[in-house]
Amino acid sequence: MKNFSKIMPNPRFNHQLASMVCLSNSASNTQNILEEAQTSPRIIVVTSGKGGVGKTTATANIGMSIARLGYKVVLIDADIGLRNLDLLLGLENRILYTVMDVLEGQCRLDQALIRDKRWKNLSLLSISKNRQRYNVTRKNMQNLVKALANLNFRYILIDCPAGIDVGFINAISPAQEALIVTTSEIPAIRDADRVAGLLEANGIYDIKLLINRVRSDLIKKNDMMSVRDVQEVLGVPLLGAIPEDNQVIVSTNRGEPLVLKKKLTLSGIAFENAARRLVGKQDYFIDLDSPYKGVFQKIIDLFDRTTNDEFKS
Repeated sequence: MKNFSKIMPNPRFNHQLASMVCLSNSASNTQNILEEAQTSPRIIVVTSGKGGVGKTTATANIGMSIARLGYKVVLIDADIGLRNLDLLLGLENRILYTVMDVLEGQCRLDQALIRDKRWKNLSLLSISKNRQRYNVTRKNMQNLVKALANLNFRYILIDCPAGIDVGFINAISPAQEALIVTTSEIPAIRDADRVAGLLEANGIYDIKLLINRVRSDLIKKNDMMSVRDVQEVLGVPLLGAIPEDNQVIVSTNRGEPLVLKKKLTLSGIAFENAARRLVGKQDYFIDLDSPYKGVFQKIIDLFDRTTNDEFKS
C-alpha cells in the first residue's frame, strides 16, 4: 500500500482533504435522502363535489401531460358503476379486469393495469365495470395505493366520484394532496367549498384549485365571476384556469386528450401549464388572452411594469 504521507507531506493539505471527504459524504447522504423523497409517489385525488364540471377531463389531460414530462403515472377511475376515464383515453375496449377482480382474487394487479397506447409510462386502473356497483372500503383503497407505489409509479391520480357520500370518502382516504375542479357557477363554487372543508377534516391540507370553463367574454361583461374572485371565495391556492373549448367534446368522442393534439387549443395549453405547475416545472400562469407569448416577452413586460411603477411612485 502506498505511503500517502510521502506523496502529500503537507499536513495542512491532509486536513483539507479530510474536510473534503467529510463534506462529500455529507453531500452524498443529503442526495440519497433527496432521491428517496423523490421516489415516494405523490398521491393526488381529483375531486369537485358537483358533477359535470370537467373533473374527469382534467384528470385525463393533466395525467397525460405529466406522463409526457417523463414521469410514470397511473390514473385510478374511482367512480364505481359510472366510469368514464377510459373513454377519454380511448381505452374502453382494453379493460378486461378491474380492482374488484383483483380483490376477489380473479387476477393480479398488473393484469388490471391498462397501459396507454401512446405513452407507455401512463396506466389506467378502473375500480369496477359499469355493471358492478360494489363499493370498496377505505382499507381496500389504501392497500391498493400502497401496491401501486411498490410498482414505482411517481404520480397516482385518483378520479373521485361526484358527491360527498361513501364513495368520496373512500376515494380520498389514501390521498396526500387534492385538486378541486370547479367552474365559475355559484352552485359549483358552493360545492367546492364544502369539499375543501371535508378534505381538511380528513387530514388533507395540500389542496389546489383548477377553475374550468372560463369565458373571458362573460367576465368582461360582469356576467361571470372572474378567476380571482372564485379563488378568493374558496381561499384555495390556484393551480390553473381552463378556458371554455368546444374541442373538449371532439377529443372525448375520439378518445384523445386535448394535450395530444398537434396544434394545441387554448384549453390544451392551459392543461399542460397546470400539469407543469403541479410537478414544479413552471411557476407562472398562462395568459388566457395571449397564451402564445414567449418567456422573453413576459420578462420584458415584467420589467416594463416595474419601471412604470417606479416612475409613478
